[in-house]
Amino acid sequence: MKNISESICYFVAGHGRGWAFSSSDLAGRFARQQIDNALSDLAETNKIRRVARGLYDYPRFSDLLQKTLSPDIDEVAYAYARKFSWRIEVSGESALNLLGLSTQIPAQYVYLSDGPSKGYDVMGVQLTFKKSSLKDIGFKHRESTLIVQAIKALGKEHLTANVFAKIREQIANESFAKILRDTQGSTGWIYDAIKQICKPI
Repeated sequence: MKNISESICYFVAGHGRGWAFSSSDLAGRFARQQIDNALSDLAETNKIRRVARGLYDYPRFSDLLQKTLSPDIDEVAYAYARKFSWRIEVSGESALNLLGLSTQIPAQYVYLSDGPSKGYDVMGVQLTFKKSSLKDIGFKHRESTLIVQAIKALGKEHLTANVFAKIREQIANESFAKILRDTQGSTGWIYDAIKQICKPI
């Protein structure tokens, strides 16, 4: 069991801090019973964290605050999507919150889904999936959907250099090129905004 736990821990760590996952993400590598036992052991030793029933993450730690941070809700949402084979798309208001563009504390984070409407408690945060027809699901990368939905929610008239800077702070620099390729079929003014966000500083 120790070797299996170590292998799973190594696999999870390889995805980086903040990654959320379920046993489904490990199913192709290990036997189901081995996975369940190993995840339980790893959670008990605080190497991973149980964030909801059947969902775990590799928690982020803040050196500044000297504490473990709350789960990355976007990561958790995509972990559920992989688990249930759903396609999902973040709602505009939730995208604004995730990118730090809203001052309001959200009562819930909402994602549109081609699966059933369901809600989950993620360590005290409400994550809701609403069955919907998905319009922007063609993007390959979740960062692309996040940015496009936030831009659409703000509207062209509210896009400023300050907004672009705030979004840029939330996106890893190495993701800019793939986002630009991924979103080049977007509406003209939206893609113009994305080019401003992803341009080299």
